[in-house]
Amino acid sequence: MMSLLYKLISKKEKIAVIGLGYVGIPLAVAFAKKVKVIGYDTNERKIELYNSGIDPTNEVGNEVIKETTIDFTFDEKRLKEAKFHIVAVPTPINSDKTPNLIPVESASATVGKNLTKGSIVVYESTVYPGVTEDICIPILEKESGLICGVDFKVGYSPERINPGDKVHKLDNIVKIVSAIDGESLEEIAKVYELIIEAGVFRASSIKIAEAAKIVENSQRDINIAFMNELAMVFDRMDIDTKEVIEAMNTKWNALKFYPGLVGGHCIGVDPYYFVYKAERLGYHSQIILSGRKINDGMGQFVADAIIKKLILTNKIIKKSKVVILGITFKENCQDIRNSKVIDIIKRLNEYGIEPIISDPIADKNEAKNEYGVQLMELDEVKDADCVVFAVAHNEFKNMKLEHIDKLFGSFENNEKVIIDVKSIFNRREIEEKGFIYWNL
Repeated sequence: MMSLLYKLISKKEKIAVIGLGYVGIPLAVAFAKKVKVIGYDTNERKIELYNSGIDPTNEVGNEVIKETTIDFTFDEKRLKEAKFHIVAVPTPINSDKTPNLIPVESASATVGKNLTKGSIVVYESTVYPGVTEDICIPILEKESGLICGVDFKVGYSPERINPGDKVHKLDNIVKIVSAIDGESLEEIAKVYELIIEAGVFRASSIKIAEAAKIVENSQRDINIAFMNELAMVFDRMDIDTKEVIEAMNTKWNALKFYPGLVGGHCIGVDPYYFVYKAERLGYHSQIILSGRKINDGMGQFVADAIIKKLILTNKIIKKSKVVILGITFKENCQDIRNSKVIDIIKRLNEYGIEPIISDPIADKNEAKNEYGVQLMELDEVKDADCVVFAVAHNEFKNMKLEHIDKLFGSFENNEKVIIDVKSIFNRREIEEKGFIYWNL
């Protein structure tokens, strides 16, 4: 009997990638270089863009999309043509910080309706331990009428893609793989080895793989929360946090974390999945929840720093013109989901300030639909009282002081406030020119 791997390589069978966002599209593109791939997404507009050679995620670029052999579709029945399914849909949180499993449940139902005997389904969506086996597999069985372990197999391989990162990419990050049994684990591992140059790590169970992903991001969240707490204390001490970190980082085992706004759909979300599961088992998280509380409050802290600096320049707060540069959740990435810049905006609104927002990378329609924010072109910005560098896009990091100065009104430098959230500029150079400067 031919293995599924052989059938894929010989183009007798296909891989289907379900969910063509920041995780799904690099996966689909990589596999399409080796095997036949169906790229499925429920968003018809997104499929239209891909079919016309446009990458709405900007993860792989338009040229790659134009050249790829991916068969893009929003017709779920086309999934019947595939034998290896990869589910890469988002797993957000609800307003009460509990896991929102609707996307992964919906994707499971869609795959289940179109599942054929002998198939393998692999989940890449970040979930708490137990979701794949306790929630997803029963949906697949119910919708397909097939039995897991007999008629089809299931695996879990957490995504580790870092959106916007052009160094750590899909092929050079070790891939964790897991499955319901040893046979399917080997099959899944070999399929991923087609595209992952860094190799794969075989986890002993699906729950181990699910937990590993949650812990990766919770660990980063806690470390950043520690730096954010230090930044808040150093602010009261009038000590520059950036300089403290630079001094500390001269030691070989320094972890090199920096303070900042922690948003996005991974670090700002995954810890809540872990906390949710822990609390259902009767354990109330102490460290993880404390870290989340600190990080969730950083937008408000930055906004209050803006107000304090404006007061020091004798500005009338309600009449102050504040310009915020950057709305995405991280630098050089156009993803605006769960961006903590919105927390700065909301806090400023409480003071009667309607800030002007500019971001050269973010999608204007998305910003309007998601947050009701109207983005302005950077060259249209003028007469600012305060300029906030909220996101460290390369476009902002490369700005000279003369260019920044043009964003302000025609008044003395000691009335111009620069807020540098990611500490991308030289404090002394700015202060020597007489500007009011604050960094996190």
